Amino acid sequence: MSIFGSMKTAVSGMNAQANRLSTVSDNIANVNTTGYKAVSTSFSSLVLPSSGGNYNSGGVQTSVRQAVSDQGDISYTTSTTDLAISGDGFFIVQGPDGTPVLTRAGDFQKDDEGNLVNAAGFQLMGYSYDSGSPAVVVNGFDGLVPVNVNQDGLTAIASTSGVFKGNLDSNANVAPVAPATLPSANLATTTTDTKKVSMVAYDRLGNKVMYDFYFTKTAVAAAPPPAPPAAAATWEVAMFRNANAATGGTTSFPYSAGGAVGTGSITFDRDGKLLTGGAINITDGVTGQTIAMDFSGLTQLGAAFSGTGTPNGQAATPVKDVTIDGDGIVYAKYEDGSTKPLYRIPLANVASPDKLTLMSGNVYSANGQSGVTVTGFPQTNGLGTIKSGALEGSNVDLAGELTEMIEAQRSYTANSKVFQTGSDIMDVLVNLKR
Repeated sequence: MSIFGSMKTAVSGMNAQANRLSTVSDNIANVNTTGYKAVSTSFSSLVLPSSGGNYNSGGVQTSVRQAVSDQGDISYTTSTTDLAISGDGFFIVQGPDGTPVLTRAGDFQKDDEGNLVNAAGFQLMGYSYDSGSPAVVVNGFDGLVPVNVNQDGLTAIASTSGVFKGNLDSNANVAPVAPATLPSANLATTTTDTKKVSMVAYDRLGNKVMYDFYFTKTAVAAAPPPAPPAAAATWEVAMFRNANAATGGTTSFPYSAGGAVGTGSITFDRDGKLLTGGAINITDGVTGQTIAMDFSGLTQLGAAFSGTGTPNGQAATPVKDVTIDGDGIVYAKYEDGSTKPLYRIPLANVASPDKLTLMSGNVYSANGQSGVTVTGFPQTNGLGTIKSGALEGSNVDLAGELTEMIEAQRSYTANSKVFQTGSDIMDVLVNLKR
């Protein structure tokens, strides 16, 4: 047995407990850090070969374990830009050097340029809707840009499409209809069986443009027995600019400036379902825009006429607020109540989150032990949900850390006693010769 060996073993024990105390101090210091994940110290023995009746004391070594995969408590706040992840995944952020890293710290606020930045100074990254609905890049961070919610000024979006849904009364009469008396001819005074409804769309400057829609039953096709004879029917759809309607009389006809801005026919089968004619365009020469109208939601059943139009586009309206939903979509909310998607925030994950490399600022980077980074949208492929107006707290158990601290202190003291005893034995050995 070596006296020096026992002293070195005691030193390794003191070093191990010092490392343990370091992780405890880190945890206690970050007990209130948003998204912080606790670390702990694991011990493993070092054994030296022994022979005969001699025992050679070895030592102990430590390794640090991370509890990255353990969910912290979620608390709600009053800021819509505070974000928490419920479930698996990490926000993708970038620091001043532009390198993407991962974090659970979602305490984001607008900086002077409108970018969402957390307390550690990392910018939140997302996919922009500037080129339409974004697609995720599953194996990398390409296409990600800083999420900017600085939406000052007014925004106007021209209408390019619309949907019209409703029901056309199957009991509408089909009197002999001369082509010259149809609404599309822009001459007729419509009958009670011609139904009219209006819809508001938007031009390039965000001005409201109202269009009048006329639906007239033009033909009933006899169906072969045993189907009822009045089973299938054809309707004319004629659309006009409301601003061009005649004034001073009892009818809107004739409309000026060229008449109808769009006409077409729609046909229903004997069950009242649309067969043909679901798509008819509005071509407005005044605004210089084309609006693709979708009539596929119409039916022809034995009920009163009903209809509703929902075009896209937006009036010139200022942004009132920015909201973020559970799918990670960042919306601009306008004063008129309409919304517009701006960005979609993805989440990233690795096969072994507890093996990620911890970096300053409560961020992580992938390595060979953690596995490659896989990116996806929230609530897909096992990824969690984003909660707006909430923060994930640290997963540190303060009572447990204080207990660990006491244990580390006692173990350190015990190891120091072993070292002191070895030193005393060395004094005895040296003093044998006087």
